[in-house]
Amino acid sequence: MHRVSDLQEENAQLQHAVHAHAVVDQAIGVILAVGHLTPDQGWDVLREISQHTNIKLRHVAELIIEWARTGTLRTEVRTELERQLAAHRPPQSGG
Repeated sequence: MHRVSDLQEENAQLQHAVHAHAVVDQAIGVILAVGHLTPDQGWDVLREISQHTNIKLRHVAELIIEWARTGTLRTEVRTELERQLAAHRPPQSGG
């Protein structure tokens, strides 16, 4: 019976991990669309926002997804998002 309990706990943890991964992937998609970045750059932007705002990465991802739906984003996250997008945006070519 203990084995069943262990397997149920492992299953719950895996389901949580899959959901968290999906949230992060969706947020990266929003960042890509807004910033015209590569997936690697989108990941970097999300990670940098998390680090500079001291907000867990998954929570930043949730805030970005909510922003895509509602247009509302916490000021410190919006400020850092704008800063990171500017830092990762490719230089404009003249001509």
